Amino acid sequence: MKPILIAITLLSLPGIGPAAPEMTNEPIWPDLAPGETESNPGEAMPLREGEDPPIIRLVNIRKPTVDILLPPAGKANGTAVVILPGGGFGKVVPDKEGYEAAPWLHEMGIAVFSLRYRTREGKPEDEPLWKRPLQDAQRTIRMIRANAGKWNLDPERIGILAFSAGGQIGAVLHAADDEAAYDPIDKIDEHPCHTDFAMLIYPWNVMDSGTETLIPGIQFHEKSRPAFIVHTHDDRSSSLGSVLIYADLKRNKVPAELHIYENGGHGYGVRPVPDSNIDSWRARAGDWLKLRGLGK
Repeated sequence: MKPILIAITLLSLPGIGPAAPEMTNEPIWPDLAPGETESNPGEAMPLREGEDPPIIRLVNIRKPTVDILLPPAGKANGTAVVILPGGGFGKVVPDKEGYEAAPWLHEMGIAVFSLRYRTREGKPEDEPLWKRPLQDAQRTIRMIRANAGKWNLDPERIGILAFSAGGQIGAVLHAADDEAAYDPIDKIDEHPCHTDFAMLIYPWNVMDSGTETLIPGIQFHEKSRPAFIVHTHDDRSSSLGSVLIYADLKRNKVPAELHIYENGGHGYGVRPVPDSNIDSWRARAGDWLKLRGLGK
């Protein structure tokens, strides 16, 4: 299927950098996604009055797609990042917690693939909230590896940047390694679905509040890949979840870096927050990427 060319202008926000000139949007499944009976790419909720800058919220996504934003050819370094936006599983925020990160990542030569994964409508009662989005994320990673030559990417340098509910998906994805959550359907699924690195930004509800342990599905091992984690002390989705992720990685001798900021709340994406230095997380993440040879 041919990609759809979409002209966009990213919001001119302090510290985000120049807007990306264009992006394409492609479906990740050749037909219906696993377990689906309809093919709806999602609907935008009405913009909230007084929200400045505005935030896009998509609901009823049954046909997941990925926004593709490639850095300039002379800047590209072969690294790719799949962005998993937040939205509490009932919606996906493709701008604030998605493609707005592209200019920052492009500055380091990193290609961006921002996923509009399936939302929770019609999900079976006993199915984890993260399962269908996990399938979508694994399929996206496989699609990137299958097209690494076309996009001038290194198939061993594909990571994730995951926000909020996307951070929960990202933590499960990073822990799953190459254990796919769906049956293969074509040649794309012959490719590995693991992440080579992960940036988990305020991962949402990764801790079981009753037992104060990580939720089922998040369990790292000695062969897990490196991770960078950010949270705030005043986030109602407790930073203890991020601490538990870090501790599990530490116990398994996996390289990891954890930053807990005193304030900043939740849902900031790459935007600044008044009276907080939380927007400096991008500088810390940039240092981490460069030290690992993933950015320049």
